Amino acid sequence: MSADTASSNDELIRFDHVTKRFGDNTVLDSLDFKVFPGKHVTLIGPSGSGKTTILRLLMTLLKPDEGTIKVDGAYLSHEEKDGKLVPAGEKHVREVRKNIGMVFQQFNLFPNMKVLRNITEAPVHVLGLSQDEADARARELLELVGLGDRCDAYPSQLSGGQQQRVAIARALAMRPKVLLLDEVTSALDPELVAGVLDLLRDIARTTDVTMVCVTHEMNFARDVSDCVMMFDEGRVIEYGHPDQMFSAPEHERTREFLSAVL
Repeated sequence: MSADTASSNDELIRFDHVTKRFGDNTVLDSLDFKVFPGKHVTLIGPSGSGKTTILRLLMTLLKPDEGTIKVDGAYLSHEEKDGKLVPAGEKHVREVRKNIGMVFQQFNLFPNMKVLRNITEAPVHVLGLSQDEADARARELLELVGLGDRCDAYPSQLSGGQQQRVAIARALAMRPKVLLLDEVTSALDPELVAGVLDLLRDIARTTDVTMVCVTHEMNFARDVSDCVMMFDEGRVIEYGHPDQMFSAPEHERTREFLSAVL
């Protein structure tokens, strides 16, 4: 199942027959899934259909029970030793995960750190940037997200929408090749949602970062996506360009879901 119709070997993300179970519940069922560089892919479907599990596997918060995942050509949860695939060591996982940034439903900012340090902490300690370089990058990103004047604020001094903007800047500070977005507006008051979605639209238009997004904001999905994938019971049952998916879905389950959320 591909998020691009191009016949190419340069996919940035590749799931091969990935299965994930929680007890007797199969959340992902032998999933094949590709995303190509620079594409914006939105995963839609009912709660429990496996969408967020895909993001958590990519962040190595979970490991697949079967199958393999590659990011930028490197195995994520496995590595090759003596011609065989074995479970990956922590060093290998950390190296591959540098390519991936994630913005969660909850902001997960460090409450004891000011905004600037929230953004610079990982680039300094994970990427090895100098403090000056990390500070400059953080200030640039804070300008991008409209918070250039809040470098010295603590998270508790910011609104929910501002905290989520800081979380987006923090993810981008790692210069990820892939940005994962997990229902990033679900914890926000309704009046704050539009501002965060507009920011993400701007990032989608003005950067080459690849996005994989889980959202119930269908207008946002229509605006930013190159491909929309409909999940149900751990499988992709339909995918295509948003114009086709939202205007003339082919699968009855997709039509049912969209009629309930639009």
